[in-house]
Amino acid sequence: MATPERIVLSWSGGKDSCLALAALVAGGEWTVAGLLTTITEGFDRVSMHGVRLEAVRRQAAALGFPLDTVFIPQQATNAAYEAAMEQALTRYRAAGVSAIAFGDLFLEDIRRYREERLAGTGLTPVFPVWHRDTRGLARDFISQGYKAILTCVDTRVLAPSFAGRPFDEALLADMPPAVDPCGEHGEFHTFVFDGPLFRRPVRITRGEIVQRDAWCFCDLLPVEGGVEEPYD
Repeated sequence: MATPERIVLSWSGGKDSCLALAALVAGGEWTVAGLLTTITEGFDRVSMHGVRLEAVRRQAAALGFPLDTVFIPQQATNAAYEAAMEQALTRYRAAGVSAIAFGDLFLEDIRRYREERLAGTGLTPVFPVWHRDTRGLARDFISQGYKAILTCVDTRVLAPSFAGRPFDEALLADMPPAVDPCGEHGEFHTFVFDGPLFRRPVRITRGEIVQRDAWCFCDLLPVEGGVEEPYD
């Protein structure tokens, strides 16, 4: 049997990244060499999602995969983002990584951008959950026992009260019909703290709810020790 090739997964800490990781692990074709997360300098938070770097570090440790971080400036231009990513790609090629996976679901322009950026790099783009039905995928995520919380919502399409809610059947039932169940249009982002892939839950608690322009963020605070629920 051929040895599985090494792959890195673009990692936000959210449910689509987690589902992509589950697909890679189950498929057996790849060895997941690490999780790659983009962090905004000065905030030490996952870009767009607003999750603290420490929470994502604990998440990766609970999953048992190395976390690689790429820091980008606040309000980074495409050029700044691509320059930072190129440094990471160079490291991966030198380490024998042959592919990068993404949790994209159906946005053709995003997939095309990723394919164009990786063309000629020696790294193959892989899309493990591409074109999966998003309503079915959201329900599969819940029924399989994964647990996640909404870290931020676009208040132009969702009420601020959705920030900080668990991603569960009640949430899906309350979502407006125009909102994609997986938030693929950017309506919301999530943080996964438990599930079949996890060796242990990531202990977090909800912190301050903050509105920044159109976005409403729920701060997630790592919990030290204790026996409380993963979030309360």
